Amino acid sequence: MRISQSATLAGFRRSVFSLSPVLVLALLASFSAPASAAKKIIFDTDPGTDDALALMLALNSPELDVRAITVVPGNVTAAMGLENALRMVSLANRCDIPVARGAQHPLFQKLITAEFWHGKNGLADIELPASKCKVDSRFGPDVIIQLVHASPHEIILLPVGPLTNIALAVEKDPSIVPLVKEVILMGGSISGGNVNAAAEANIYNDPEAAQIVFQAGWPLTMVGLEVGDQALFTHKYLDQLGQTHGQINDFIYSVLKFLLNLSGTFGAPGSPMYDPSAVAVAVDSTLVKVQEMHVDVETRGEFTRGETVGNRRGQVERNVLHGDRYVIEGVDKITPNARVCVDVDADRFLQLFVSRIRGK
Repeated sequence: MRISQSATLAGFRRSVFSLSPVLVLALLASFSAPASAAKKIIFDTDPGTDDALALMLALNSPELDVRAITVVPGNVTAAMGLENALRMVSLANRCDIPVARGAQHPLFQKLITAEFWHGKNGLADIELPASKCKVDSRFGPDVIIQLVHASPHEIILLPVGPLTNIALAVEKDPSIVPLVKEVILMGGSISGGNVNAAAEANIYNDPEAAQIVFQAGWPLTMVGLEVGDQALFTHKYLDQLGQTHGQINDFIYSVLKFLLNLSGTFGAPGSPMYDPSAVAVAVDSTLVKVQEMHVDVETRGEFTRGETVGNRRGQVERNVLHGDRYVIEGVDKITPNARVCVDVDADRFLQLFVSRIRGK
């Protein structure tokens, strides 16, 4: 039996008018203002204490739809990073999210791991329960390629570790570049490094991969040290986080307590929120101020390998060879390839982080 549209509408009107005015307004609002769809992200990570903070922020943010987690070596080995990712996804009861192993080493150099900063197991020496989730059988860069083609112009790549997996995906299938909605990466700095005078850790761990990613030609936002160094997680925020409890809440509280104690040994008032900052920008881009510029990655310098070199003026001199010397004949404009985050509303970011981890 077919019911006419007019009959259906009449039934709907009778139902509506039998409700209270408050319920009617709420119902009409739900029809007139549908919730915007969550942003589809692929989370590429080297877990990692601050990676753990970033992952749990992503999983607890309704604005984001985590479509896959790909693991890259960096803070820890590829094998340990994969195990950490699986345990955290299991802790969050999100075995529906594919977790895939990626590259096993940087493109051209030996891996540099950072247990000094992250604990022997990469997760502040916190032993999470064995994972109920299983590893995806696919190679991480292949997962990236497949998901981008499956949802063209919808996927945001969100790498918070070395950029090896992203570079491998681009090298294998350059056609994904115009199909990626945006790349929001944690890495780099235009004001000095944190592993040495010039380089930030994620970029330093695979400069060649980073150069490939920066020069690929897609929309790219660089969330570097300028953000994390301003957004210091202090005991004020730790106390707020400690007011509530739960599996994720208590795990993140313990990680941050470890990081605060570690920062304190260096005289710092708080722990920089590096990796979570990229997730926060994906959630709410108004948290940061950006400057468009062309960024290159230094791959050869003795003292500057891994430095992200941002051209703040947007121009370079044109030097033309005349006989035995070069002559400056003008100035050429260069096209920006990145939106570089230069400032952050630190308290608003940190309050967002605490509220999401608390499940508010």
